Amino acid sequence: MSIHRVSTLTRWRRWRSQPALRIPGRADDVENANRRFLLYGVLPLWFVPAVADWVMHRRSDIEHTSGVRESAVHALMMTEAGIPVVAGLTAKINPLVLALMGGAAVAHGATALWDVSLATDKREVRPLEQHIHSFLEVLPVTAAAFTACLHWDQVREIFSRGTQPDDWKLVPKERPLPAGYLAALAAGVGLCVALPYAEEMVRCLRARRDGTAE
Repeated sequence: MSIHRVSTLTRWRRWRSQPALRIPGRADDVENANRRFLLYGVLPLWFVPAVADWVMHRRSDIEHTSGVRESAVHALMMTEAGIPVVAGLTAKINPLVLALMGGAAVAHGATALWDVSLATDKREVRPLEQHIHSFLEVLPVTAAAFTACLHWDQVREIFSRGTQPDDWKLVPKERPLPAGYLAALAAGVGLCVALPYAEEMVRCLRARRDGTAE
């Protein structure tokens, strides 16, 4: 058992040593078209409603209404969405990663429902904010669906309980995504997701400390 563990760790240390996956500039077949839309459409699209939702929270004075509790739920939802995204971008798509994506999508949807129930009791949630929520809720499901379509053979392995040694292990991709793409996506997540919601949490904590929160 320890031999397998060392082998997996070694593979992760060397994961950038393999040739990067190059996606053609033009979508020359259905597989490349789906992959391009997933990587350059669905994932970056997350940034726009994330920033818009943060603006709605700020306008509704979240720090003096639902405060730290709702902001913590937002952090939980970002974690639920972020973990499968990181796994899908860096790890080999196998039954384990697909199951993680599906489970995270379900958990994210349930947490989003909890978030709205907390918010509506404390602050005004306008129709525009609710519409933004619909985009944020559907994106994890969309990403998981596109990934499943690209790796249908691995979906079948889930129901056959996996027959290959790596089916239920978190192992690196045989052909990693380009480093430039991963760096640009990480920068986008930092600027459009992590930074705004960290600022929101700071405002909420400050309001609670000052005694101005509800």
